[in-house]
Amino acid sequence: MTIDLDTKVGELVLAWPQAMRYLETQGVDYCCGGHRSLREACEAAGKAPGDILTGLAAVESPAAGAPSPESWMKASLAELLAHIEATHHAFLRTELPRLEGLLEKVLRAHGENHPELDKVFDLFQALAGDLMPHLMKEEQILFPFIRQMDSGRAAEACFASVQSPIQVMEAEHVAVGAILAQLRSCTQEYTTPADGCATFRALYLGFKELEADLHLHIYLENQILHPRARKMEAALQV
Repeated sequence: MTIDLDTKVGELVLAWPQAMRYLETQGVDYCCGGHRSLREACEAAGKAPGDILTGLAAVESPAAGAPSPESWMKASLAELLAHIEATHHAFLRTELPRLEGLLEKVLRAHGENHPELDKVFDLFQALAGDLMPHLMKEEQILFPFIRQMDSGRAAEACFASVQSPIQVMEAEHVAVGAILAQLRSCTQEYTTPADGCATFRALYLGFKELEADLHLHIYLENQILHPRARKMEAALQV
């Protein structure tokens, strides 16, 4: 695809998944902000749009047949939901407790010399506190509703339209994105301090991997799952 500063970031990543890693390193939001143009996303991140466009030009083009988010545009919504639950939800349920344990160890060992860890701890607790109820709402409310629609019948629920829970989920995604941005800033972009031990390094590497997984997770929902669910509901109501 031809990329310029007016290209929507979500569309760019959909066609060119290799761009994700580069955008991650630059702090350019492609998940909650996937509806923005590349220019708008760069400006929101405080980056020069021209510099980001130049950087993207050096990113390796996708190989033929390489896995891509675009494949989820063709799969059934039931398949996409199964992937999200088995991959991203399962990751969070395993990774959040692991990181909490590492963070507690690092805080005990380095808290006196690194007072910023108190802020890191508060941010992580807020992140986990938002994410776990969020997963439950998806799995118990939104996802079953979408599965019913995907089976070919109008779904029944306590809300009038799939748009209602989607709006709630996307608002919560924005809140999670804001916490992640604060966590990245507070940790100097996950840079282990010079006196940091192996556990400190493992913690910050874990934060970095958590952020990358959440960005992809939110991208799949905001930019693929939710638009397709809205379109499916409209078709079933005709």
